[in-house]
Amino acid sequence: MSSNNPASAYQQVSAHGGSPVAMIVALYDTILRDFRRALAALEAGNVETRVFELNHALAVIGHLEEVLDHKRGGAAAKRFEGFYRITRGLIVAANAEPSRESIDNLIEMYGSLRQAWQEAEHKLQGSEPQAFPASRSNTNQAAGVLVPVGAPYTDEAPRKNWSA
Repeated sequence: MSSNNPASAYQQVSAHGGSPVAMIVALYDTILRDFRRALAALEAGNVETRVFELNHALAVIGHLEEVLDHKRGGAAAKRFEGFYRITRGLIVAANAEPSRESIDNLIEMYGSLRQAWQEAEHKLQGSEPQAFPASRSNTNQAAGVLVPVGAPYTDEAPRKNWSA
């Protein structure tokens, strides 16, 4: 998905007949790409790109928080809110004191949660999820990450000239 902002990701998935769960999966894909790009920037010593990518992940997480339905979601919405709050703190910490371990930890947390959303989507559709490698690095290679049908997945070079 070549989305530059969370609202656009929703619109693109929705335009292709995606369900609300598929839209959430698309946003998690965006967050995971941001983390992987931040990790690549960390390893390349590119501070500007690392900070940019982690800040973009924060913006997407903010959007996920905004769409939480506390009336219908009850305890689950409260748990997601707590998860997002905690991981926002971890992202800020990864920006302040960057390490491979801190970003790998974020990839693992969001990758696991993304996989759970994807499995739920496939159960709702009555189909089996398709496995896809978590990244091109060694991070979570064995576990794999699932990609929504029809949504391109890339770990391309960092984005330029756009805002969250």
